[in-house]
Amino acid sequence: MNRMVSITASIDQETSSMVAQAAEQRGITAAEYAAESIRRVAESDADYRAFLQAGIDALGRGDAVPHDEVMAELDAMIAKHRARCDG
Repeated sequence: MNRMVSITASIDQETSSMVAQAAEQRGITAAEYAAESIRRVAESDADYRAFLQAGIDALGRGDAVPHDEVMAELDAMIAKHRARCDG
């Protein structure tokens, strides 16, 4: 099991009130709410960095489509959609 550590952070009164209200609505303490929130943001940040790295790796392998080709395909899709909608 992970060893628990404490983090101290200063927040403004408005944020503190929002945290207290959200925690109360969920039936947990403000500290539990803060810990869960920090974990979610940290996981989201890690996912985003992994997503960026996957793109960088793909570029390094030459697995990329030039911007002009992507835009041409998007323009064709939009034109097809408009033709279908304009009937």
